[in-house]
Amino acid sequence: MAKVRVGRVGEQIKKELSQIIQTELKDPRIGFITVTGVDVTNDLSQAKVYLSVLGSDEQKEETLKAIARGTGFIRSELGKRMRLRHTPVLLFKFDASIAYGSRIEALLEQINGGERSL
Repeated sequence: MAKVRVGRVGEQIKKELSQIIQTELKDPRIGFITVTGVDVTNDLSQAKVYLSVLGSDEQKEETLKAIARGTGFIRSELGKRMRLRHTPVLLFKFDASIAYGSRIEALLEQINGGERSL
């Protein structure tokens, strides 16, 4: 039963964070961000937020710095929107799975293109 609640809370945090980052944050350093996942601890004290950012490595670093500076605001907004006794501590991490998947897809296209010419 507890794992079901943790999963539901994680999904709700993901939804709310996506909205907060897209609409509320006004920092120009923040590029195109997608919240790909949220892992919440069983006691709901911490939430690891996985972000996917389009752009170069320099833009990704700037975006992470901007998000880190806005963590207090993001957490307070999350606390206002969700009915939890304690708002979890947010830890932001990059998720490279989308870039990895794109690279694999490009390699497969390259392999399939080579077979068609034979």
